[in-house]
Amino acid sequence: MKTFLKLFAVMSFAAGASSPAADKTLIDYFLPTPIHARLESNVWGAATVGPRDAQNGLEDTTMKQWNYWDGQIIKGPDGKYHIFASRWDQGNGHGGWGRSVAVHAVSDNPAGPYIDKGICWPDNQGGKGHNVTAAVLPDGRYAILVSDTRPGDVFTSSSLDGPWAYQGPIQVDANGFNARSTTANLSFLVRPDGSYLIVPRSGAIMLSTNGITGPYKIQGPSVFQNTPGLPNINLEDPVVWRSGGLYHIVVNSFSTRKAYHLTSPDGVTNWTFRGLAYDPTSNFVRYTDGTVNHWNNMERPGVLVENGHVAYFTFAVIDVPKGQDRGNDEHGSKVIVVPFDGAALDRDMQLQNLLIRAQPGGSPAQSP
Repeated sequence: MKTFLKLFAVMSFAAGASSPAADKTLIDYFLPTPIHARLESNVWGAATVGPRDAQNGLEDTTMKQWNYWDGQIIKGPDGKYHIFASRWDQGNGHGGWGRSVAVHAVSDNPAGPYIDKGICWPDNQGGKGHNVTAAVLPDGRYAILVSDTRPGDVFTSSSLDGPWAYQGPIQVDANGFNARSTTANLSFLVRPDGSYLIVPRSGAIMLSTNGITGPYKIQGPSVFQNTPGLPNINLEDPVVWRSGGLYHIVVNSFSTRKAYHLTSPDGVTNWTFRGLAYDPTSNFVRYTDGTVNHWNNMERPGVLVENGHVAYFTFAVIDVPKGQDRGNDEHGSKVIVVPFDGAALDRDMQLQNLLIRAQPGGSPAQSP
């Protein structure tokens, strides 16, 4: 019966135009964003963004104190949603990011509004932290990883509210490969076998079987340089996750302001380019009433996985080109949260894999 169902799915998928999944890429799975209160045009930011919900995500609605960036959501045992991000003095403009600190914010709703609860580790370099990301560890504790302004530093806590204990920087074993940019733009996850996977800005896949600080052994050349079809143009800000039996990476090109999607069966080898992930000039950030927002830059993507599928993406967004945010000028940045149909994406990825496996020379996609 299983063989028959697989064959039927492959035949249906191979029908081509009759299968909508055949022409879809990740950008097609974003869902309309619910409106918490109302859409406003008189909030900070360029008019080109459009009327927007200032209660979505994490922001300083007055743009008098903070620029926010990054943004990784974890659902806590209290049923609340906790976002870990960076912030800096908005008076310094976007160029102030080098003095950013890691902060913790909380909401009753995954889309926000998130209330800033303050600096995560005020007693360690004044809270210094950028490119903030977070994850749940196998033993139930939590970890925050920061990079760029710090060398891949790790903090852990038994509570999402802290206190956060400094564990030190990650250690990298080059393993005979290029180790440049391996402590920048870090994204990490815990694999089902308890090992840790990091994807840095370079696109090298790094694995640790000896805890969260490593050593992380580089597994091969950059997947960004060696995945056929992937535009290798100033790529940065990867986010990595596992769902639907596949490992996924979304990586942003800061010069084209577009992002791209890759998948792998084991998170290490056989990465496949899946096409466009998102493009801020398109109409994919839209509300349930049809209103569309166009942020100038959408970077540092993060994902919230619920029930095995991505339910929301977070993006660090800015309303104008970064050099035009000079501080105290009604321009700035925030973290937005966009709903996503991860169950549909995973279903369609599985259908595509069935088709690949049915082709001559196709091989089964196995996942650890």
